[in-house]
Amino acid sequence: MRATHRTTLEITKELHLTPRGDCVVAVASEKGAADLSRELLDAVKKGARVVLVIEAGGVREAVRGLGDPRITLTHPTDIVVRKSRYVDTRTLMVGADKAAADLDRRLVETLKRGAPCRITVVAELPEDER
Repeated sequence: MRATHRTTLEITKELHLTPRGDCVVAVASEKGAADLSRELLDAVKKGARVVLVIEAGGVREAVRGLGDPRITLTHPTDIVVRKSRYVDTRTLMVGADKAAADLDRRLVETLKRGAPCRITVVAELPEDER
């Protein structure tokens, strides 16, 4: 796990990581995009503010971005956070404030050692969209 990609970060259900996967920060996830809740999808499609929190080994990192009406959350194994506005079936949020390269290196080193991690996603709609 290199976690050096400058525009994305990825979480995957896959058990193995190839050297090309420089955006991957967590493997063996219990969920891919398609496993996320319908309520989350509905909020993301309405442009919710999205926060993804990764916690491992006593280190916590929050990544903030936005939903987009084009997001489908249909990929079976992967969840991707993007700084750009690009959307595909793996995309959870766009306009993120961090990518893999921006994560606290203490967190990345903990994840590299195979420490278990907890990932939480919260989507909050503006008052008038609720």
